[in-house]
Amino acid sequence: MHMADALVAPAVAATMYTCSAVAAGYSVKKVKLVDDPKRIPVMGVMGAFVFATQMINFTIPGTGSSGHLCGGMLLSAILGPYAGFLTMIGVLQIQCLLFADGGILALGCNIWNMAFYGCFIGAMLIWRPMMRKGACRWKIIAASVIGCIVTLQLGAFSVCLETTASGVTQLPLTVFVSVMQPIHLAIGAVEGLITAAVLCFIYEARPELLWGINDGVDKKPGLSYKKTVIILVTAAVVIGGGLSLAASEYPDGLEWSIQKITGEDEIEASDGIYEAAASVQEKTALLPDYSVKTTDSQAGTSLSGIVGGAAVIALCSLFCVMFRLFRRKHE
Repeated sequence: MHMADALVAPAVAATMYTCSAVAAGYSVKKVKLVDDPKRIPVMGVMGAFVFATQMINFTIPGTGSSGHLCGGMLLSAILGPYAGFLTMIGVLQIQCLLFADGGILALGCNIWNMAFYGCFIGAMLIWRPMMRKGACRWKIIAASVIGCIVTLQLGAFSVCLETTASGVTQLPLTVFVSVMQPIHLAIGAVEGLITAAVLCFIYEARPELLWGINDGVDKKPGLSYKKTVIILVTAAVVIGGGLSLAASEYPDGLEWSIQKITGEDEIEASDGIYEAAASVQEKTALLPDYSVKTTDSQAGTSLSGIVGGAAVIALCSLFCVMFRLFRRKHE
């Protein structure tokens, strides 16, 4: 559901950058108050895991469309809404700048649509209330599926509103909504099941790593903290470096919806600001579209998965170091 620049007018882009920046600033303020060394490696590892899983588009049967994990609900259920939101920002930044996945002008929109709802609405209004009296498998599954469906529906609807506010007349609001919401309902259901599987594993391995259930955790860990992190790292490498090669070739829900309505693969914009943004992205994207510029080899996809995951870990680690330094300076 990464929006391209052509879908967003400069005024809408600026508004959504501002909204996302306010949410990020508040998240930084809240994260600096938390002193939990175990969360630092988990933040980077889970960011890399979400990056890797987003590379695997799964086919939605009978539609000719595909979907991928957004990850906001998954991250916030482990890291909490604030650290989860900042981790999602790191993932989306790497995707935008290093792989040209989503436009630079549209980055504020993508952060809001894919990160804000999952991390704040999903975590605070769905996950935390359901886990208030303790966690169990059925609660985790229910919260994951409901949370992913609701937050992806909100994200898809926001895309429709943003394109309408941007004056993209090729995508009339009522028509766009009627196509976007059903396909993302199916995508959200699949994402919910994937999210539930990961969270159930963590619940069995290290239940204390799940956010919002600490007061109700009386379950013994099934694995050591170190082994759990190693398994998650290994999964991120295998998914990003190997399973990503099996990703569906069908367009994702947003691209599919645009094709359904306009008959074109994408909408183009040629004004100066769009050309400038495209020029910047062309320079920063070392592996555009998750491939090597000089070859069509599938090795580029594997390389992208590994490089992207490492970049997300590095960026999230930098965030954590900065938070700790700022906290010490304040103290």
